[in-house]
Amino acid sequence: MITPDFEDDLNVSSRGWDTDFSRHTVRLDEFLSGGPGKDGIPAIDEPTFVSVQDAEAQLEGREPIVAVEVDGIVRGYPIRVLIWHEIVNDTIGDVPVSVTFCPLCNTAIAFDRRLGERVLDFGTTGNLRNSDLVMFDRQTETWWQQFGGEGIIGELAGELLTQVPATVVAWEDFAAQNPNAEVLSQNTGFSRPYGQNPYVGYDTIDQPPFFPVENLDDNRLPPKERVVLIDRPSGTVAIAFGALAAAGTIEVEIDGELLTVEFVPGVSTALGSQSIPDGEDRGSARVTDENGSLVAFDTPFWFAVAAFRPNATIIQ
Repeated sequence: MITPDFEDDLNVSSRGWDTDFSRHTVRLDEFLSGGPGKDGIPAIDEPTFVSVQDAEAQLEGREPIVAVEVDGIVRGYPIRVLIWHEIVNDTIGDVPVSVTFCPLCNTAIAFDRRLGERVLDFGTTGNLRNSDLVMFDRQTETWWQQFGGEGIIGELAGELLTQVPATVVAWEDFAAQNPNAEVLSQNTGFSRPYGQNPYVGYDTIDQPPFFPVENLDDNRLPPKERVVLIDRPSGTVAIAFGALAAAGTIEVEIDGELLTVEFVPGVSTALGSQSIPDGEDRGSARVTDENGSLVAFDTPFWFAVAAFRPNATIIQ
């Protein structure tokens, strides 16, 4: 519920922000600085793309890439680029989207940037809540939680972005299945060591995250066990990767809809080795409806689910 007061103190700087901090749906003391300030991790606002054939000179084997399809148009966003920028503001066909990746939570989520008649574009606040990326829109400077896409501080607090189905796949598979697709170029206008992982060893399954989070003592799963998260108004389901890998396929009914969840082997982690292409195989997943169409889901670490969706039903 929006509270028009300042019962709690903001633990991060409000300097340089035009955000209406009197409107917030979460406690103001839940935010921590991640280190960089506002736009210190620069979003890509003018992305350029190359063909699959040209991308093959830069991308390798089983390294992960986020595949997004809108109205039959497929684009690939390599995590080797996203890990350094966290947000790409793009337009696929006629649909403005933001493709986001929070390496601290392993959350690769695409959003429709339209909210009513507004088209928003997003940057990074430099702040975290439960170790997750806090974004802001440049139109109102509302702060948004990347996990779930909810406005949490500012004019648009309480609003919810619509997720666009996005899947993490191996580059080899993406290239074979989408030979005519466009791939985000590494010519971003920024100098970054694309292909290198700044979070070496971060995805060790039994280690806690770098930053404090709520419910870290929820040990139903190891803190960095990957899960398939299906988050709907009627409830949330989290399927442990270990259980999914063992079963191969699991069916889940949620909101009266039967969904098929499949384990996809052969996808390397971006958060293990110093070189992203050398990451160990952690696999990925895909979720489809009864018509075989992809639906929105995510594959976060368990600690993020415990923090943001503590009442999730777990399949393990």
